[in-house]
Amino acid sequence: MTAQYRLGIDAGGTFTDFVIADRKSGAIKLFKALSTPANPTKAIENGLQLIAEHLGRSAEEVVANCDLCINGTTVGLNAIITHRGGKTGLICTAGHEDSIEIRNGHKEDGYRYDPEYPAATMLVPRYLRKGVRERVLSDGTVRTEMVEEDVREACRLFLKEGVETVAISFVWSVLNTAHEKRAAEIVREMMPKAILTVGSELYPQVREYTRTSTAVTNAYLAPVMRSYVQAVDGYFRKLGARQPVRYFQSNGGLAIGQVMTDRSVYAINSGPASAPQAGLYVSAPFKKKNVITVDMGGTSFDITLTKDGQTNLNKNIDFLRYRIGVPMIQVETLGAGGGSIGWIDSLGLLQVGPQSAGADPGPACYGQGGVEPTTSDANLVLGYLNPDGLLGGKLPLSVDKARDALKRIADPLGLTPEQAAYGMFTIVNNNMVNGIRRVSVERGYDPRDFVLVGAGGATAAHITALAREMGIDTIVLPKLASGLCAFGQTISDVKYNYMATAPVRLDNDAAYKRIDTLFKEIERKGIAHLESDGFTKKNISVKRSLDMRYVGQVHECTVDIDMFEINARTIGKVKEAFHKRHEELYTYSERHNAVEVVNIESTLYGHIEKPKLPKLGKGAPLPKALKGHRKAIFDVKGKGLRTPVYDGGLFGAGAVIKGPAIIEEVTTTIVIEPGWTAKLDASGSYVITSKRKSGGR
Repeated sequence: MTAQYRLGIDAGGTFTDFVIADRKSGAIKLFKALSTPANPTKAIENGLQLIAEHLGRSAEEVVANCDLCINGTTVGLNAIITHRGGKTGLICTAGHEDSIEIRNGHKEDGYRYDPEYPAATMLVPRYLRKGVRERVLSDGTVRTEMVEEDVREACRLFLKEGVETVAISFVWSVLNTAHEKRAAEIVREMMPKAILTVGSELYPQVREYTRTSTAVTNAYLAPVMRSYVQAVDGYFRKLGARQPVRYFQSNGGLAIGQVMTDRSVYAINSGPASAPQAGLYVSAPFKKKNVITVDMGGTSFDITLTKDGQTNLNKNIDFLRYRIGVPMIQVETLGAGGGSIGWIDSLGLLQVGPQSAGADPGPACYGQGGVEPTTSDANLVLGYLNPDGLLGGKLPLSVDKARDALKRIADPLGLTPEQAAYGMFTIVNNNMVNGIRRVSVERGYDPRDFVLVGAGGATAAHITALAREMGIDTIVLPKLASGLCAFGQTISDVKYNYMATAPVRLDNDAAYKRIDTLFKEIERKGIAHLESDGFTKKNISVKRSLDMRYVGQVHECTVDIDMFEINARTIGKVKEAFHKRHEELYTYSERHNAVEVVNIESTLYGHIEKPKLPKLGKGAPLPKALKGHRKAIFDVKGKGLRTPVYDGGLFGAGAVIKGPAIIEEVTTTIVIEPGWTAKLDASGSYVITSKRKSGGR
């Protein structure tokens, strides 16, 4: 029997979103449950209960009738932010114990020289970094054989100290893996319960610091991800899931739980990494390929940019203070969400975030014990949110508690609660606008050439204000906005990245053959991996890229190439692709200079059938959708405008709503500022435009 449903779950800091797609009818439904960080499966259980009640079936029947259950999670991200990963040991080449602190010479605070800096933020404390006497040279030859007793001594220390996860990273191990492999055998022999990360297997590319930092970060997150995956996988098996749960990776693809444990570093941006695909999908009916997707949840604000249908993948980035070498969707994240707390700094200035009330106790208006003023409290006092409650009234709100919380900042500043609320609204918007500028203006993109796609439950209340500040005149806001990342998971493919190092100059047949052979080797591994996941060759595709540079350059750039045999006849295409990419990045090329390859990478996709959004039919006339009016504040004076409030669930395709207006969907509230107009498209997205929209953009 063909499975009827596909389930996407996006676990955020405040809410966990659920999207279930009915593959027979095309219907897509969105549900929300409060996140339960202490017990992640509890939020999943609560959400599945909501779905089961809606469908009139048991949770077991729903899960058993899903072709795929997909989970995006902030567990890895939160573990690294809060430093709650596993107790980690590092085995490295003697003399390189401090490479993760030296960090290529980079210091956030260049004026600190005290011995404690920056030890408090190290994922592996100094005493758990053990050097091993061994040395491989840059041509792969062994200068010093590995002293196995050094590895055993490290293991004895780790066992004594209760280390649960170990990273191994030796110098030039990518050119000769023998020492790392033997060290791994010893660790497995002496520490059979420990999780092991081998640098040359996880990140087989040149750059010792990057490889070590990536391996350490992976090892640090592995116990957290293993515990999470075991709990979630076990829960879904108990419910009768047909296939293992798929987890969303920060490279923009899906993977099974074992991969997420072995390659835990790919879980760092698991949640927001699906936003670009979802943003492109909902923008496709309007033939838009330049998309900035913004996702404001309860805790954070995530931004991704897609140009000409391609989303930036970053490698070798510093996440917090840890260098990550593996590919990750470029996500700008800041502490600006519905739970972001307003406070007064030492200069007497109003600030918002990055501290958050989270899910527990949550904003003051939730009535769960929170007393600090948050963005949600401000939006409620401004009249944007329904005082009867969110989620269709399932989450009641208290205006009185919100006003009391706002007085904590209003009274010291001599403001009314309404003025303080608008001040918070403006500040958090400015924080978000600065984040959008970082992914657009500061990288050479004009945001006015993009559409702004709204995702996340809190975004819709701020979306027109953000677009106004950025000069963007077109917004696409799907009805599924508050669960757009969960929806993005349901339309994503399985994706694995395979890498190899290949430091060769492109000037002889032996170099061409080496690169071609390496590509074929790593692609055979990837195809075998996908076939073991149940994919046939017709559902597998491969994309190739190389890290290249001119001989003598320090840094390389990533160049995409097509699938062809690399030899003397085709090497010209590889070089030309590099020259063009160099021109795009740096405005010039040096076609007379010799070119060399540093690393290669193949990205393998296992393509899955995509659910489609249903087309909206004709809805109720606009007057029938009008719920009433309430005062909403759109300026700092704090005077409310009598603003119509509509039930978005009654709208059909073609409905046009002029601002000022408020549209209440079940899981989000859309604020249309004066001067903006929203039109509901048959695809299920509101297209919101400003009066200043010009035909040239």
